[in-house]
Amino acid sequence: MAAAQGKFSDHPDPSDRSDDSDHSDRSDGGNGGTGGTGREPVPPAFRRAVDGLCTARLRPEIEIDPTRPPQRLAPFAYALEAAVVADDEDLADGRLVLLHDPAGHEAWQGNFRLVTLVRAELEPEMAADPLLPEVCWSWLTGALEARGLGFGEASGTVTQAGSHYFGGLADRRPASQIEIRASWTPHEVLGGAPDTASHLAAWCDLLCQIAGLPPSPLGQTEGGAGTAPGAGVVSLPQRRGPQQP
Repeated sequence: MAAAQGKFSDHPDPSDRSDDSDHSDRSDGGNGGTGGTGREPVPPAFRRAVDGLCTARLRPEIEIDPTRPPQRLAPFAYALEAAVVADDEDLADGRLVLLHDPAGHEAWQGNFRLVTLVRAELEPEMAADPLLPEVCWSWLTGALEARGLGFGEASGTVTQAGSHYFGGLADRRPASQIEIRASWTPHEVLGGAPDTASHLAAWCDLLCQIAGLPPSPLGQTEGGAGTAPGAGVVSLPQRRGPQQP
């Protein structure tokens, strides 16, 4: 099973141009670490939250690595990127960013915030479903609820896009993509930090759901509380992986 590993970095990149948008794909490639000024110590609660992300055990189809976090969204940040890989084929990918402001954030209604981008290619019959955006949003909230996780202030967008090919590319099949950008405030537990291992496991449940994989059996992954992943989540028909041109 996969486990994320990363390290802290106290030197933000001055070339980073992140804005204050919650639902953004802002991280550049590199080592996972903390944002911040480089002068302030890492709060113990944030360190515990990052430790939870780095020690979570996930489904074997998940390939996960730390990546450089955005520098301007919060005093402290940590980021991971992941892909669902089956038979050497990428079925879905995404990025999860943990933000922390020790002073609290009015819009978050808390000290921590999780921000995500998830995307995958879809089969045409799935893309034609008019309820697809609502179903995809239910996958996110359902994944969190299925693991018994407390969260608030969830918001985001679900975007569908289609590509049709012409001229020299006319032999390619039309392609459809789905993209989820979302953020939510994880409820803090003992020690002032959220159960980030379980939130990461729920996020990976979402990745696998959008990739078309069946739910994992109860107990196959660690770091999650509550019922089996996928319980109570509306499903669309399982699909094949993205079609190659």
